This record gives sequence, structure tokens and C-alpha cells, in this order.
Amino acid sequence: MQIFKMNRACIGALAGIGALVASAGAAFAAAPKIDTGDTAWMLTSTALVLMMTIPGLALFYGGMVRKKNVLATLAQSFGATCIITVLWMIIGYSIAFTDGGSHNAWYGGFKYFFLIPMGINATSSLAPTIPESVYMCFQMTFAIITPALIAGALADRMKFSAFMWFMSLWLIFVYCPIAHWVWGGGWLGSLGALDYAGGTVVHLNAGTAGLVTCLMLGKRVGLGTENMAPHNLVLSVIGASLLWVGWFGFNAGSAVTSNVNAGMAMAATQIATAAASLSWMGAEWIIAKKPSILGMISGAVAGLVAITPASGFVNPTGALIIGLLAGAVCYTSAVWVKKAIGYDDALDAWGVHGVGGALGAMLTGALASKAINAGGAPNGGWLLDGNGHQMLLQFYDVGATFVYCAFGTFIILKLIDLVIGLRVSHDVEVEGLDINLHGETVHG
Repeated sequence: MQIFKMNRACIGALAGIGALVASAGAAFAAAPKIDTGDTAWMLTSTALVLMMTIPGLALFYGGMVRKKNVLATLAQSFGATCIITVLWMIIGYSIAFTDGGSHNAWYGGFKYFFLIPMGINATSSLAPTIPESVYMCFQMTFAIITPALIAGALADRMKFSAFMWFMSLWLIFVYCPIAHWVWGGGWLGSLGALDYAGGTVVHLNAGTAGLVTCLMLGKRVGLGTENMAPHNLVLSVIGASLLWVGWFGFNAGSAVTSNVNAGMAMAATQIATAAASLSWMGAEWIIAKKPSILGMISGAVAGLVAITPASGFVNPTGALIIGLLAGAVCYTSAVWVKKAIGYDDALDAWGVHGVGGALGAMLTGALASKAINAGGAPNGGWLLDGNGHQMLLQFYDVGATFVYCAFGTFIILKLIDLVIGLRVSHDVEVEGLDINLHGETVHG
């Protein structure tokens, strides 16, 4: 009997130990495991997206302005990169990507204030196979390029001090909330709106802000009477080429893994970009009788913009359709609509990024395929899978982004104008921003 009791005790102890081992094993299996391949790809993607702003966007915009404003234009991209990096570390990432319940469906919290809780081994539920520090930096590069894109609409006439304040306030009160709505657990993402890499969060957002800004600033001095042709299209071609290459980090990197989703997003990006450049070129060739290099690179950027929200959700045929439509539609908006209405969007931030982002977002709803299903997208699109409801969700995404961004941008610009003023004086604008705002010129 004593032996029997001892055996029962041993069996009970062994069972307890077994339960503990099983529990520990389950916890170990459930714990996120950092994948070195995913991490390497995301480190590369982060560097590629940063390259899109400096030097890519800086050269793209810098070559399209007049010589007297080249350095001021480069300074805007460089200055935006610096101020947004610091603000993203302090509060931006927290606002955009603090997760939680329904109470923060509209605006993230302050959990990651100064990134204090982010340890070296920390991971995010949004990217469980890479360090959260890498995911934070990847999203930082998105936050950098989005406000920097707005500079295309305000070229040649905004104070640098006003620009820096605008970048700061716009990041915190416009970009971060919209990023949270779509990507950070907010209401649009929860509804099922599809935006793989930033058609609305980045491009429609920046394009809308650019449109509001150029309307509030007014037209450039001498527009329509002076020659305002790009001073150096070689710089712009180099910049556009860097944007094209960097965009693979933008779109394929949004898979947040080194897998088949990244591969399909890369293929879709390449196909749509080439198709849009050809489409813009063809439209210009027919209407203006000559295919310009400015048109070719503008078309390529339009294709990059339009495929951004769809890149992880469409097949190659869908990418081709998006590219062909983007080139023609953005050409019409940037050239003919702007001329007809008469607003001075200097470098076509609205015509390319605003229109292209909205077009791409809506076409995502039409052409998304369940067979691709990147990122766990539950729904296909209207044309391929008969899901008309997805078009409605995409419309919500486009409409909410446009309305919130337009009002937010207007309020921020009004406040800055009241305090320090937005626009340089007439004499400064005529003489040039380089020498007056920065005390230097391209010749030293």
C-alpha cells in the first residue's frame, strides 16, 4: 500500500512536471521568433525608402525648379527628413501605431512616447518576425517622404521657417492619425479598407495637402509671363530613377517579410510603373506632338503612386491596367485640369500624388484578387471576385482621407500664417530663395 501511494505521488509529480513542460513549450511556440531573413529584407527596404526622399525626391524636385531656388528645394527635403525623424521618435510612432481597443480607433495613444518601452528584443504584433526597432524605422521613412512630397506644390514661394513648422504640425495632427486609421488598428483598417503601402495614407494625403497649400499661398510671381521651365532635367531624371528603385522597398517592403507577397508586390510595381510611363508618353505624343523626358518620368512616378495601394493585392494583369490608366489620368489632371482651373501646383503634387493615390485606391477595390491575398486580405475586388462592397470601403478610405487632410491642413496653415507668415516677400521671391533664405547659391 505504501509503495502504491509512493507510485501515485511519483505519477502525480511527473504529470505536474509534464504539464509545466507542455505549458512552457506552448508559450515558447507562441512567442514571436525574429527571422533573420525577414529582418535583412526590412533593413534593406528601410534604406531604399529613405533613399526615395534623400537624394531621390530632393533631386527630382530640385531639377524641376528654377536655378535660383534649387538649394531651397533640396533643403526642404533634407530639413523634412531631419525634423520628422526626431518627431517620429518622440511621439509620431506612438500616435500612429499604439494598438488598443475601440477607444483609440481614431487616434493612437502615448505608449511609445520617446520609444521608452522599445527594448532591443521587442517585436510588434504588426510585424512579429522582425525587431520592432526595424519596423519603427521602416514606418519612419514613410512618415518622412509623405510631408516632403507636399513641397512640390509650394515650390518657389514658402518661407523655410514656415515649411519646417508645417512639416512638424502636419505630421502629428494629419499624417499620424490617418496612418493609425488604416494601418495602426484604427477604424478604416478595421472596416476592411485596403491600402497595401500608402495610396491614401501617403499619396492622397500628401497630394491633398499640396492642393490646399498652393491654393492658400497663391500663384508664383511671374507665372504665365516668365519662363519657369525646369533648370536641369538631368537631376530630375536621376531623382526619378532613384524613386523607382527605392519604391521596391516602399511596396515590396510593406509585406514585412521576405516571402512570395514581397515578390508579387515587386512585380506589380515594375509592371505598373513602366505601363504608366508609356501611357503618359503616348498621351503627350498625341496631344503635344513630342514625347518629353519630363513626361516620361512624371508618368513613371504616377504609376508608382497608383500601384502603391494595390501592389500586394493585384495580379500582374491588374498592375498593367492600373499603370495604363494612371499615366493617362494623371497626365490629364497635371496638364489640362490644372490649366483649366488655374491653380499653381508648381510640381504637380496634386495631379500626380493626389489623383494617382485616389485612382489607385479605387482600382484596388476593383482589381484586388483573393488568389493574391497578401497580408491576409479577406476580400477580393469588384471585377475579379464580384465583391462590390469593397469599392464602398475604398470610397470611405479616399473620402475620409481627403476631407480630414484638407481641413487639417487648412487649419495648420492658417495658424502658421497668423504667427510667422507663410510666404516670402515679393522681392525675395523675385531674387530667389537660395540666396535670401540660405545665404548661398549653386555656384558657391
